[in-house]
This record gives sequence, C-alpha cells and structure tokens, in this order.
Amino acid sequence: MEKVQLMHLELRSSLFYSKIEDLPSEIHENEEFLVLYEIDSGQSRNIEPEKELFINSLIFTGKKAKKAGDLSDELLLPAGSYVFVQHRGAMLRREEWLEMAIELQKDCLWERYKPGKLLYIRFLFEDGKPVTQLFRPCA
Repeated sequence: MEKVQLMHLELRSSLFYSKIEDLPSEIHENEEFLVLYEIDSGQSRNIEPEKELFINSLIFTGKKAKKAGDLSDELLLPAGSYVFVQHRGAMLRREEWLEMAIELQKDCLWERYKPGKLLYIRFLFEDGKPVTQLFRPCA
C-alpha cells in the first residue's frame, strides 16, 4: 500500500451515524459508513505496536444519518482535534486499514502528538471514488 500523509484535522462539526449490524462489502455513491474501535491500552502509545493486539474491541458500526435522532441508536464523530489519514480509490479491507492505522500511530508518535485510544474509520465516496479515512483523537 502506498504511503499516506498524516494530517492534523480540526473537525468543526460533528457527524452523525445510525447503528447498523454489519458494514457492507462495498459502498456506493451517496453512502457513508463509520466504524469505531477501541485500541488496546498497551498498544495505543507504542511506536512499534503488535498488529494482533492493536484493536481491542468493536464499539460501533453505523450508516450516515441525516440528522441527530435517538441517541441510544446513534453515534457521532464528534467535532474536535484529530490526526487523520485517508486512502482514495478503494474501500480498504480490514487488513489494509489496520496497517494504515498502525502507520498513522507511528507517524503520530514521531510527530509528538498524543493519540487517544479510539479509532474512527470512515468509508465514503468523494469525486466518484471510494475513500477510507482514519481518525484518532489527539491532544
């Protein structure tokens, strides 16, 4: 996989997602999905994390909602400060985005950011192509 560039991102407004059971195998135009994982606390600040231990648990899988609704069945990607990378041209499979998440962490720590223990993975279409985006809250 090609090297992706780490960016610092200030998300100005929250994005809302309604809970779904599973992520589809592919996405289409006008669709957007978010998956939220917790990163293992022992791996979350490790410059050389172990791939097999990196992801602790799946917290949420959702589809883009039109507006805020029933909070018991909804998640938001909250406005705030993130380290961010993206891959254009394909909806990445788990193995691929996991490698990208580990590289994101390495670059983040190298740049002296303090990443949080959550990993948001956003799948969407931009300019007619699928895009996979990774967000880590940071201080």
